[in-house]
Amino acid sequence: MGVIRTGMCGYDLGMLRRSFLALAAQLANSPRVDSHIHLFASDGRRFPFHPKGTYQPKPEPLEDYAKFAVAAGIQHAVIVHPEPYQDDHRYLEYCFENEPRKDFFKGTCLFDAYREDTPQRIDALVKKWPGRVRALRVHRTNKDASVTGPIRERPLESAEMRRCWKAVADRGLMIQMHFIPMHAVAIGKLAREFRGMKVVLDHLGRNNQGTETEWKDVLALAKLPNTVMKFSGLEYSPVGLAERVKQVYEAFGPSRIVWGGLGMNPTEFQTSRNRLHELFAFASEQERNAIRGENAMKLYGWTLP
Repeated sequence: MGVIRTGMCGYDLGMLRRSFLALAAQLANSPRVDSHIHLFASDGRRFPFHPKGTYQPKPEPLEDYAKFAVAAGIQHAVIVHPEPYQDDHRYLEYCFENEPRKDFFKGTCLFDAYREDTPQRIDALVKKWPGRVRALRVHRTNKDASVTGPIRERPLESAEMRRCWKAVADRGLMIQMHFIPMHAVAIGKLAREFRGMKVVLDHLGRNNQGTETEWKDVLALAKLPNTVMKFSGLEYSPVGLAERVKQVYEAFGPSRIVWGGLGMNPTEFQTSRNRLHELFAFASEQERNAIRGENAMKLYGWTLP
């Protein structure tokens, strides 16, 4: 009774059912990693924002995120240390200390490329949290950069920035670039010089904030094998997003794209998950699994299940 035959073709329903269950189990067990979250303490006295912080966010504390992440089946997350804290990493460390399970979090740090003691300060943080701090985040989201003021922006073409990238490369860490397309050429020069270091490109290169020529410069970064594009920050791509995503896929390939910004609550998470499925509908399920988490597991140093 378990076999239905139509003409010369036979289908074993039991075998089909077992195949579907195996596929469902495979998808359920595939890693789901958020490679880009910001967390902000609700206790502003214990974890105050830096006087030179560039914006004032609402609280998005670890305790709320941990409950949501576990319920959503997020296996790991990367805390991208945000600008309101500048070079004060106390809340990042608090999150490491109180994570929902062992080795749940990795993180990025934020130090001033122009300070001569930046390599030593990176060393101190990495030594305290071995294997956890994986990248230094660098910002170039303005047309002009300053050598003073908040450490959010510094000229990429400077000797100081090159010295900073070398220090990061020497320590086996990555650079995470938050940038607008006009700076892609400068990023490419540095990434080409330090080919042994991974360079993570945030938010699809904020592709709508530049000219078509500048966007081509962003895509050209894919020619460097040490670059990785992050599928995140979709709000920076209000026009032509589907075409941009397809171009990123064709340039970087499915093994050099990571998923970030999965949300801080079930509604945001569902929206993010739907957007990934919709915008990568042309990709195979295996490739989408890589983007959902397998690529990030390898990139940030987690062990694949």
